[in-house]
Order: sequence, then structure tokens, then C-alpha cells
Amino acid sequence: MAHLFRELSLGHSKRETTPPPPPSMTSTIPSDLPPSPLGQLAVQFSESDLRLISYEIFVAACRSATGKPLSSAVSSLSVSNPDSPSNGASPASPAAQRSLTAAAASKMKKALGMKSLSSLSPGSTKSPGSGSGSGSGGKPKRPTTVGELMRIQMRVSESVDSRVRRAFLRIAASQVGRKIESVVLPLELLQQLKSSDFTDQQEYDAWLKRSLKVLEAGLLLHPRVPLDKTSSSQRLRQIIHGALDRPLETGRNNEQMQSLRSAVMSLATRSDGSFSDSCHWADGSPFNLRLYEMLLEACFDSSDATSMVEEVDDLMEHIKKTWVILGINQMLHNLCFTWLLFSRYVVTGQVEMDLLYACESQLAEVAKDAKTTKDPEYSQVLSATLSAILGWAEKRLLAYHDTFDRSNVGTMEGIVSLGVSAARILVEDISNEYRRRRKGEVDVARTRIETYIRSSLRTAFAQASVGIRMEKADSSRRASRNQKNPLPVLAILAKDIGELAVQEKRMFSPIWKRWHPFAAGVAVATLHVCYGNEIKQFISGISELTPDAVQVLRAADKLEKDLVQIAVEDSVDSDDGGKAIIREMPPFEAETVIANLVKDWIKARIDRLKEWVDRNLQQEVWNPVENQEGGYALSAAEVLRITDETLEAFFQLPIPMHPAVLPDLIIGLDKYLQYYVSKAKSGCGSRTTYMPTMPALTRCTTESKFQGVWKKKEKSPPSQKKNSQVPIANGEAGSFGVTQICVRINSLHKIRSELDVVEKRVITHLRNCESAHTDDFSNGLGKKFELTPAACIEGVQQLSESLAYKVVFHDLSHALWDGLYIGDLSSSRIEPFLKELEQNLTVIAETVHERVRTRIITDLMRASFDGFLLVLLAGGPSRAFTIQDSQIMEQDFKSMKDLFWANGDGLAMDLIDKFSTTVRGVLPLFSTDTDSLIERFKGMTLEAYGSSAKSRLPLPPTSGQWSGMEPNTLLRVLCYRNDESATRFLKKTYNLPKKL
Repeated sequence: MAHLFRELSLGHSKRETTPPPPPSMTSTIPSDLPPSPLGQLAVQFSESDLRLISYEIFVAACRSATGKPLSSAVSSLSVSNPDSPSNGASPASPAAQRSLTAAAASKMKKALGMKSLSSLSPGSTKSPGSGSGSGSGGKPKRPTTVGELMRIQMRVSESVDSRVRRAFLRIAASQVGRKIESVVLPLELLQQLKSSDFTDQQEYDAWLKRSLKVLEAGLLLHPRVPLDKTSSSQRLRQIIHGALDRPLETGRNNEQMQSLRSAVMSLATRSDGSFSDSCHWADGSPFNLRLYEMLLEACFDSSDATSMVEEVDDLMEHIKKTWVILGINQMLHNLCFTWLLFSRYVVTGQVEMDLLYACESQLAEVAKDAKTTKDPEYSQVLSATLSAILGWAEKRLLAYHDTFDRSNVGTMEGIVSLGVSAARILVEDISNEYRRRRKGEVDVARTRIETYIRSSLRTAFAQASVGIRMEKADSSRRASRNQKNPLPVLAILAKDIGELAVQEKRMFSPIWKRWHPFAAGVAVATLHVCYGNEIKQFISGISELTPDAVQVLRAADKLEKDLVQIAVEDSVDSDDGGKAIIREMPPFEAETVIANLVKDWIKARIDRLKEWVDRNLQQEVWNPVENQEGGYALSAAEVLRITDETLEAFFQLPIPMHPAVLPDLIIGLDKYLQYYVSKAKSGCGSRTTYMPTMPALTRCTTESKFQGVWKKKEKSPPSQKKNSQVPIANGEAGSFGVTQICVRINSLHKIRSELDVVEKRVITHLRNCESAHTDDFSNGLGKKFELTPAACIEGVQQLSESLAYKVVFHDLSHALWDGLYIGDLSSSRIEPFLKELEQNLTVIAETVHERVRTRIITDLMRASFDGFLLVLLAGGPSRAFTIQDSQIMEQDFKSMKDLFWANGDGLAMDLIDKFSTTVRGVLPLFSTDTDSLIERFKGMTLEAYGSSAKSRLPLPPTSGQWSGMEPNTLLRVLCYRNDESATRFLKKTYNLPKKL
């Protein structure tokens, strides 16, 4: 409708009879303009008919100001026109003939915030009443009076205008003294105009039919005063319908006209409750509103449909004179004018913001009216008008992302303001429910804005989601992106929603903030919920850690952080610090999900590693790996390799929280390595496994031969043959030999020493992580192995002691228990034992790692010293020593120490001295005379047991802690002393047997 009046020439000759026809109204009205809330007529009138009816009322109302006919005679500036119907007629009223001045700025346009001509550019279009200059022949091309301007604006031809004014002159002559509102204009026109007043019969017939339809519409179909079943209404209806078949004879006072006048005046003069003498023929709704709307349309420039004529003040002053006829008041005027401004904005392409702002300004007047009126008819029209405006606005605002972009976002604030204003009036001034509640409980604007934001963003989210899925399904998308592994749908969606949130914050939230202080927070909370529904469904279907799952979860986590940041920034000034908005955003917990998936991944890996340990250690032969230094087993090498591979795989996972879940991996690997250590040492026994059970005390005898210290013990192992490798513990003989135990020790040592390297490698990986901070690798918490180092140290210690005592008490038992000091000492000395011990030392030195070699040899030395003492103090009745034998013992013990010293190439002398302290404390007892030993024994026993030991010396228990100051040690030396004094004392005191 932007070109509604553009075909009307503003400089047309006053001789032309009909202005150029305007473009069809219906063809220019956009489909999104709501139906007119002013109501639909029950009778069909064309736009031209309604304009002519309105123009007739306008001319009649303006003429009534002085009782003189309205004339389009020009002022002194105009040139006489011989064809003008005003020639010879009475001069027009001063109001109707007011000279139009284009220089004066419109007060009305200023009040509405619309631009005046003076503010426009020099080349802008002027209204019909403005501008100067003349056309051909020196005739003026502009109207110079309000009446002429109105005729042009309403596209009424001069011939029609002349006929109307002639009719009103006749009416005025016949109705002297009557007010125009007491006259039924269509009836009087029918009385005054004849067919001769028209150019042809066809025009007359059309006019006649229109006049009757006006009476039907005003009196029968849309009466101001409700109809009852009167004969007048029925008679008028018969006359009108009969005239369709047999035209009325008008122009004279005949029977038909008298009957028509009687019926019309009977209906028109019915009282509406007021005490006026007005005739009600055009003041019924919606007939009067449609006619008034046509009059208001004339305020808009015929050459520029988006602006009003500069003379709108004068024009509006005259239009308001029609109120007495149409039953219009200021409230209805405000409402009609509001709708006119709104509809004009819509039909002209929504490009002129002045119209929108003028509509909102006029709506403010409507709001004042709505607060004061109780008129149900007005309230009905008001509700319909506001609902139409609000519906139109909300159609755009409920999906504003589809409506507005950078090119037209400037119009959005005006539309929002208009919609909010309409909603406020509807809710606050019309809604009974609202009136029953305290107004402070409802913030209409904030509620509406929140609805728009949530609705549009849900729509935008749904469109983005569907669009991405459709593009994803299109195989050409991969080719266009040149990606081997395109992003998953939800990862792309998260990125797009993040961009949508930023756009919302920058483009739309500043507009919304005028009505809602936390608009951006509401927006991101809505997006958060929308994406949250998608990600929850996705998470419920995840069963394992996959690259796609991680990409989606990471994208979701980033989106959530971005949305929360916007919400926090937007709510910084709120009373609760944004807590209400944040509560609307339940966490995605994407990081937690990733962490749990990683933990599941770790657990699965560790479980497989433990299964690997069980499977491979059953096949391990504990031989050194070929081409490897350190002499460790193949399984140890594999364990370390798998540990490295697991760490590499972990740090290659595309997750954002390596430092956070690393402790879980380290704990898992730690338990896995500890499990290997426990399996590696299992079955090898310990020191106590090979230590013999202490035999009962006996008296030595040289007559019987020693049959083995464990012979009478159920749990004691049988004496082994020479060089036997069968261990006491369960297992295959080949897996527990000296070499195999040494390889086990090397393996544990290798693992222990490599843990430092692994921990350093972990720190290096951490430094390269995108999410790592300095604290993540500056401290050792969660990055060090806690269980395995201690397990390795304990395992090496256990295996070392087990190896030493196995060699001494099991492998070399034939040389120690079965050979040393049996019978004649000179022929059963320690050299055979030391010879075989040296062979084992050589094997150990060649097999075991140098870092643990000293420990193993030290344990072997300690086991040898313990074995030597056990031979001397618990060797059974087959061993008997004299004081002179003590020299042989000293020499043999020195030989043993020399073996471990190895001329300075073996153990350090201070270490040898440390572990030989006990032996050196016991050996002097064998060179001490018997009586002195007995006295010392008695004194120690009495001291230990007190007076209860005076009558009978108790038998001191065997502690195994040999010492020259310990009663049991002294007693055992006496048991193996080969002389009579010892025999008598032991016989008398304890009655010890001479054999086991």
C-alpha cells in the first residue's frame, strides 16, 4: 500500500472530473496485517462507496459551522475557475475556506514524534496542500483550502463534489435552523437529488442503491439503538428490498418517499438514553468506525503513504466535526487513530519508524482512556484492537530470530515497545483477573519479554538442531569441509548455540534490557535447558569412552561455561547475584561424565593387566632376558612396557582433565605393579621358611651319630641330599633355584628403579596437557607410585633373605648340618661348607644386579653366621666340644669371615664385624672352664627368676637370641661340653637325655 495514492496528480487541472483511480487496496495490503478490529460490515460496500459516504458526512459537518455551504473557492492566491461549482454560490464558511499554509509546522506531527516538512531533505515529496508553482495556463496545482485538500485526499471528483454541495444547499434551504446531527443525510439527499443531477442513468442507479444500503447499514444492520420488533424496521426493510426490483422515484414528495421518510425517521429518532435531538443513522458500531477510519485515512499524504500531510492539524480539526454525526468521541478517535497508524506502518512495508513511534505515542492516550471508561462497547473494540496489535507484534517477537537481523534490528525496539504497551493495557486495564490481584504481583512487560525470549530461542535451537542433522546426513558436507572425521552433530550444535548466545547478548539483549534487567541471563538459561535435554539423552546412551563422545562432552562443557559466564555477567547487579538464573541451569556435568568414562577406561585396562600378570607368570621361567643388562625377567620388561603404553594411551585421550583423573590411573597402575611384585615373590618362601625348628635340649654323647635335627619333628623338612635344589615352598624346582630367585630380585629392582623414570615421564606429559596448571606438575600428589616402591623393597628383602637361608639351611645342609663338627672336629671342619658356599656366591655375584648384590651377600653371610651358631648351640647330641676345640671354632669362623671379605673385594670389614657380633660374643664361652660356666649360669638364672630358683633352678626357655649373658645360651654350651663336671651338673639339675 506504499503507493496507495501515488497515481493521484497533485497538480491536476480543476477542470478534470475524476482523480486518477488509486491502486487496489487489497492488492497492496500484506497478508500479515490482522483483520480490522473495528468490525466487519454486514452489508457490502466498496472502498469507493465508503469514501463517498464519509466525504458526504465530512462536507455536511463542516458546512454546519455557519450554515453556509462548503465551497472549494480559493483564497486570494487562487485563480478563478469558470467550471467551479462555487461560482455564483454563497461564499464558504471561514473554517472551510481557510487558506492552507505549508510553512507552519504541524503541532500534531510534533506531538506524535513525526517529521515535519521542514525537517525533510530538499528533494522530499510534498503534500497536496504544500508547495507552490503553477502548471500550464497559470492554473494553480495545489489545493488552497481544507475542503479542496479533503476532496483530493479522498479522491472525490469535482463533479461529484459539486453535486454533493448543491444537494446540501437545497437541504439547508429546506431545513433552516436544524442542526446537521438531527438530519438523516442519505434520506435528505434522496429527497433533493434527481436523475437529472447525474451524468447518466447508470451513475444515478448506483448512487440510489448506495444510499439505500447506507440506510440499511445505519438503521437496520448496525443501529446505535438496538432494534425491537417494530413495524418501522420491517417496513423500511421491505422498501429497501423492493427498491432493488422497482427503483424509487426520488426528488419529489411522493407516497414512496413519504413512506420511506416515515420509516427512517421513526428508527433514527429513537432515544439512546441521552437527552439530545440527534438522529441515529450513522453512529452505530462498526458502521461509524469504518466511516471514520476512511476520514482519518485522508490525513496521509497521497504521494507518500508513510507520512501525513503538513496540513494535518487543519484537516483533523475539520474531521472531528463529524463526531456529532458518527457518534465518535475522543476515546474512540484515539483508538481509531492508533489502529490507523499501526495499519499504515504495516501496509507500507514496516520501513517508517515514525509511524510506529506515533502509534505507540497514541497508544499512551488509549491507555489513559482505558483506565477511566466503563463503556462495554468501547472496551470490546479496545480489546479487539489491542489483541490485533499484540498478536501482530508477538508473531514477530515469539520468533524474533527469524524476523530480525543486523539489517532491521533497529525496528525491533519499536515493535517490542508497541507490543508491551498493548499487553499492559489488556492485562492491567481490561483483565478482571488482574484487577482482583495487587498490581505489584505481576510485571506485565517482564513476563512478556521473558516469554518472547524463551519462545524464540527454543525455536532457534530447534531450527539449528534440525539443520545440523540434515546437513550431517548429506554426504556432500564432508567433501565440502574436507574433513576425514567430521565433528559429531551435538559438538557442532554446541558451537552454533554458543555463537547464538553471543549474538543474543550483543544484538538483542540490549534491546530487551529496557524491560527485563536480566534478559541475557534468561536467554542463556533457555539455551542451556534446550541443549541440556539433548546432552542428557546423549549421555544416557554412552557406554564407553570414544572420540566422538569426548568431542561432544567437551563441546558441551565449553558451551556451559560460556553460557554461565554470560548469565553471571548479566546478573551482577541483581539482588541475588544471579542465583535464580543459575538455578535454572542444572549442570551438564560433562566433565564428570568424561571423568567417569576415563575411570571406567582405566579400570578396564588395569583389569586386563592383572589378567595378563596371572597368565604370563604361570609361564615365566625366570631366566634373564637376552641382550638385556640387569638380569631381569621377560615378564618384568613386559610389565614396564605395558605401563608406558598405558600412560601414552591415557595422555592421548582427547579429554580436558588429564590432571584430574591422573591419580586414578596412577593408583591403578600402582596396584597392578604391586600385584606383579606379589606374584613374583610368591612361592619363594622367606627366612622363617628355611630356618630349622629349634630341637629339644639334650646331653651330648659321642657314642651315637646325629640323625638330623628335624627327624623327630612333624613339620620339619627331611634332610636333603647334597646339592639338592628342591625348596620347602610349593612350586617347580626349576623356578626356585638360586639363579631364578636372583632373576626375581633383579626384576623387582628393575621395576623399582624404573618408577622414577615413569614419574618423570608423567610430569613431561602433564606439561604438554592443554588443561594443566603449574600446580599440577609442581607437586607430587597423585603422580607418584605409593604401593609399588615399598612392595619392591619389601620383595627384594624377602627374596634376598629367602635365598640366603635357602642356600645355607637347605641347599648346603649336607655340608653344614650333616658334616660340620660331627665326631672328630679335626676331620669335620668348615672347609667343605665354605667351598660350596663360595660356589653359590659366585653364581649370585654373576647373576644379581650390582645395586642389590651387597644386600644379598650380606644376607647370605648373616645366614651362614646363624647356621654356624646353630651347629654350636643346637647341633644335637652327636656334637661334643672340649675347651681345646674352641681354637678350631675360632679358626673356622675366621675362615668364614675371610670368605665374605675376599681380601677386600667382598663385603666391608665393618659390615662383617657388625653381623659377627653375636658369634664373637658366644665363641669365648667355648674356651671358658666348666665350673665358671656353671656359676655364671646359676647367677644369671637366680637373677632372672629370684628366690623361687634357690630350691631348684628352672629350665630357661630357648629365645634364639644367642648371647654370652643369656642363660639358655650358657646352658647349651654346657650341654655340648664334653667333661664330667658338665655331665654331673646337667644330670643333677635337669636330668637331660643323651639323645633325641
